[in-house]
Amino acid sequence: MRKTRCENGFTLVELLLALIITVIITSAVATLASALNSANAATDDTSRKQAHVRFAALRISEMIRHCRLVCFAGPDDFAVWRADDKYDDGQINIGELVYIETGPVHDYLRICEFPSSDSTAINPGSIGSLATNWWSVYSNDINYIEVIPQCSNVQFCFDEPGSPLNSRLVSILFDVVENNITRQYQINVTLRSWAGNLLDGSGNIVSDDD
Repeated sequence: MRKTRCENGFTLVELLLALIITVIITSAVATLASALNSANAATDDTSRKQAHVRFAALRISEMIRHCRLVCFAGPDDFAVWRADDKYDDGQINIGELVYIETGPVHDYLRICEFPSSDSTAINPGSIGSLATNWWSVYSNDINYIEVIPQCSNVQFCFDEPGSPLNSRLVSILFDVVENNITRQYQINVTLRSWAGNLLDGSGNIVSDDD
């Protein structure tokens, strides 16, 4: 009586072949899973960075669009007179100033505000770079809001680079690396509430615009 194939069992060659096929399939599945995880991580990173860019563009655009003057402009930061909303006195007060800063190596973008309630009027000509701490006379503290934590090559441009007080157009340029690709972004904002009519011939703010 002849034995069936099942009764004879598998040969060594068949077992080795089955093992090789199993290893190939397992490797393919692992490679696919790794590729999917990498793709998901890259997508998450890109989405997160693009969200930062959208938030920064919205926050900065709204602030500059409604601000009154660009009071100072330097390579690492610039200051704007947000509005005459602290004391409504027709003058710049420390609580009404806002800086946009990039840092010495231009690798981030953040907004800087002063929580001080000092009502002393500030001459635009005395406003300087944030790093000089000129503001410490009027405020003991400063609040930072980081809008883009990771970027590079940040540049600030103005339509009147030699005279910030007369500038009505502000451009912020920066690069962001997304999924190993460097993308360039630009925020362009026009001051709709420009208060150049409040300035006298010396660049000081007059008490009224009559």
